[in-house]
Amino acid sequence: MASVPRTTLGFGIVGVGLIADFHALAIKDAPDCRLVGVCGRSAEKTADFARKHGAAFATTDLAELLARPDIDVVCITTPSGAHLEPAVAAAKAGKHIVMEKPLEVTLDRVDAMLQAVRESGVALMPIFQARTGESAMKLKAALVAGRFGRLVLASAYVKWHRSVAYYRDSWHGTKKLDGGGALINQAIHGLDLLQWFAGMPAEVFSWNTRRVHTGIEGEDTAVASLRYADGALGTIEASTALYPGWARRIEICGEHGSAVLEDDTLMRWDFREARPEDEAILKSRPDPAMRSGASAPGHMTHQGHLRQISNLAAHLRTGSPLEVDGPEARKAVALILALYTSAETGAPVRFAFGS
Repeated sequence: MASVPRTTLGFGIVGVGLIADFHALAIKDAPDCRLVGVCGRSAEKTADFARKHGAAFATTDLAELLARPDIDVVCITTPSGAHLEPAVAAAKAGKHIVMEKPLEVTLDRVDAMLQAVRESGVALMPIFQARTGESAMKLKAALVAGRFGRLVLASAYVKWHRSVAYYRDSWHGTKKLDGGGALINQAIHGLDLLQWFAGMPAEVFSWNTRRVHTGIEGEDTAVASLRYADGALGTIEASTALYPGWARRIEICGEHGSAVLEDDTLMRWDFREARPEDEAILKSRPDPAMRSGASAPGHMTHQGHLRQISNLAAHLRTGSPLEVDGPEARKAVALILALYTSAETGAPVRFAFGS
């Protein structure tokens, strides 16, 4: 692993779009972390971003940013299909990486990134902040403890709203830079949670459409059926075409119990054998850090990013494990690409993950 020579970790940000603000706010609030510099395509926008967030250094030259010895970690917040090149450059420069979701838009590009990270010995923290929610972790713990018994149904529903203006920019909804539409950009957090809870399906069948946002290349609506290797079944519904946008919903149903998670609120927590902690779990307040962008992308908070960046800082200082690593984040991309293949071919897709 690349060394971390200072008590205070220096951060750089590559890309100064909307999501970069959440990274900058998280760095500011993370213990013993500071934003040193930023890099973007527009000199004016990059300088404005640096002033807004108190970074002393702004540049349009990635190599100049990566050459700074006071930067230990680089947050990559470029469009999804432009993650690989700055990630490889950062890894070769010995910088640890925080990567916005998805890792990349093809598995070849994901695997090239993971190889560069392995070869350079740097840490990679993919952003999947929904995993850090208090209720999500309680649900995961109950699954690990076997409280659900054999799973019967495991499903995800991400019914969100995105405006026409959202898709008028240079990359949202494009195949090259967004990788698709509602599944890979908006629903990916729900699909990551689903596979974290239930595992990866063995077979998928999907339909995609452009129901409202007809001018984009990707889908604005998708539905899919899932079959797991142990016989459990599931469903995915995802859209950015509807109004007003509802909380992300995950349903995990088993022979001995079932739960429903909306954003990070447990709406149902029903088990055949009750435990003393169950009543408190159901009465627990929603975790405000896990508010999603169901109605608009800027409606979430930076607290989830803060939890992950703090986790990376602890990993670099003490060797504690990362909550999410590169191979784990690869799974969501593999699942979504299988759904795309099924929709394109009109046939189910069977695959072995990890191959």
